Amino acid sequence: MTETLTHSELVQWLREENPSRLEGLFGWADAVRKEHVGDAVHLRGLIEISNYCSRQCGYCGLRAGNKDLERYRMTADEIVDCAKEAAAYGYGTVVLQAGEDYGIEGEWLADVVRRIKTETPLAVTLSMGERLDEDLVRWREAGADRYLLRFETSDIKLFQLIHPPHPARPPEDRLAILARLRELGYEVGSGVMIGIPGQSYGSLANDLELFHTLDLDMIGVGPYISHPDTPLGDGSWGRPLAPGEQVPNTEAMTYKVVALTRLMCPQANIPSTTALATLNVASGREQGLQRGANVIMPNMTPPKYRALYQIYPAKACISETSGECRVCLQGRIQSIGREVGTGPGGRARG
Repeated sequence: MTETLTHSELVQWLREENPSRLEGLFGWADAVRKEHVGDAVHLRGLIEISNYCSRQCGYCGLRAGNKDLERYRMTADEIVDCAKEAAAYGYGTVVLQAGEDYGIEGEWLADVVRRIKTETPLAVTLSMGERLDEDLVRWREAGADRYLLRFETSDIKLFQLIHPPHPARPPEDRLAILARLRELGYEVGSGVMIGIPGQSYGSLANDLELFHTLDLDMIGVGPYISHPDTPLGDGSWGRPLAPGEQVPNTEAMTYKVVALTRLMCPQANIPSTTALATLNVASGREQGLQRGANVIMPNMTPPKYRALYQIYPAKACISETSGECRVCLQGRIQSIGREVGTGPGGRARG
């Protein structure tokens, strides 16, 4: 990984507003993307299997304290059917995502993973939050290939402010969990939110440096968007900063972070996120792909559940069927001269 930048250089780029210089940054990131991961855009079918959550995170609409949200858990057959549909579309991976739902028992999910691995050619990525080590071991043994656990911010005090500890479990160290996932043989993914209230430019630069230190296989970066029915959504939480120090949660800042992430981690798989498409439905995903990203996660969640997975409101493509989403994304990818990837699309080291 030869393109690392110093802390001061990262801060300078994060603060950069000159359009011509930013175009240079984006071109640099796109060239590094092309050199290290090629022109293929890999599609990961996202299945939001449960919107139950035992945590009280200050920005997320799935938080346990949100009593207005109708809750659901998909059945094993529903999940496997979605995976088969993703395979029929030619996707190489499914991502099973949920709130931190301990109603999803470890062995039950292991059985679901085994069924997907037996009945489809797909790679399986899990995004299930902070789970017990025995569950992580069980799921890996069942065939899960990858695990996503975003550390959200490397600023411990800020993390603790927006992520209160689980009321019935001891505090977890997400960096230690990421190291354990690596020991177990998972491809490891993490990421951060951009523009959390109380996030400084220096803190965000630290996040980018940590991406490089952890040598992550997958990195998701997206704008902070709070749900209105949360403490951060109503403005009652946050950490004041000196004038000019607060990172904005804008589309423009997100593109900078995508580009800098690519420069710091040339081989990583980096998605152009749904949150970007939410900020700019017309071309957010395409612009992310042109600034260093190489993955898109089309939503495979059945429509009757999709609107209930309310991490934040007004998500892009909430009413599209999975088939409509597939056609749309393929057209968008081809419109910028890129191609849809084939196979599982794991990290290519070398």
